[in-house]
Amino acid sequence: MAPSTTPGAPFGRMLTAMVTPFTADGAVDYDGAARLATYLVDEQRHDGLVVSGTTGESPTTSDDEKDRLLRTVIDAVGDRATLVAGVGTNDTEHTLKLARAAEAAGADGLLVVTPYYNKPPQEGLLRHFRTVADATGLPNMLYDIPGRSGVPIHTDTLIRLGEHPRIVAVKDAKGDLFAGSLVLASAELVFYSGDDALNLAWLSMGAVGFVSVVGHVVGADLHEMIDAYRAGDTGRALAIHRRLLPVVAAIMTRTQGAIAVKAALNLMGLPGGPMRSPLCEASPEFAARLHEDLLNGGVKMPEVNR
Repeated sequence: MAPSTTPGAPFGRMLTAMVTPFTADGAVDYDGAARLATYLVDEQRHDGLVVSGTTGESPTTSDDEKDRLLRTVIDAVGDRATLVAGVGTNDTEHTLKLARAAEAAGADGLLVVTPYYNKPPQEGLLRHFRTVADATGLPNMLYDIPGRSGVPIHTDTLIRLGEHPRIVAVKDAKGDLFAGSLVLASAELVFYSGDDALNLAWLSMGAVGFVSVVGHVVGADLHEMIDAYRAGDTGRALAIHRRLLPVVAAIMTRTQGAIAVKAALNLMGLPGGPMRSPLCEASPEFAARLHEDLLNGGVKMPEVNR
């Protein structure tokens, strides 16, 4: 495996929560996953990938599929990228099982989402995240996304969780920049933007990088934004942010993110395929508008789609 060698950024700086490609009959397209991972790392400048996150449709893939998918991606790019396995569920015992399986498969780290639907209190979150962190020797990235989970991880809870030696990072999709600043000032945690609309804003607050969705199609541009900001060229970073606005708006605001990014990949001739129910494919009208938005954002599209 390829542990991160980026100072201060335990999983690298530019990561994407990778979709899980499916074949026309709904099976996991493992060959497609290997090709997509290779494209993201070798052509879109990714330091790492999250496998079986929400964008990877993890609620509808089996444990066996998750394990084979992770091993497939590790075989494809694990010598040159950090591989983070999404293992979070709303059942602590199930999460422990997935965490141990990911460690056995060779993952470099774990993404652990807030338990969803059952709305645990903050003490329940503390116990859950600490128990998962105790279960393996891998570094953990917490995923704070109350819009999906129903419960935010409170500032005090994050600070307390940061005391655990293997809880090292937060993927933030809560969007509370001030609360995140309080955590960054008070805890041994690093932040990754988990909302592409706020990527530049999070860099200004001290985030070390992104766990992106639009990185599927503009990962190299996002990496350039990070490099520019860290070099002190905030004007260039802002120019990149503004140039990518049509892409971010199309993928992150007009329908469910996995639906939109798979539509983009399919337009670009990259492995994506259909969705698993209850998600459904993008409409032809959405795909047509998406095609124009990608072009307006500078994405190179195959001639066949023009």
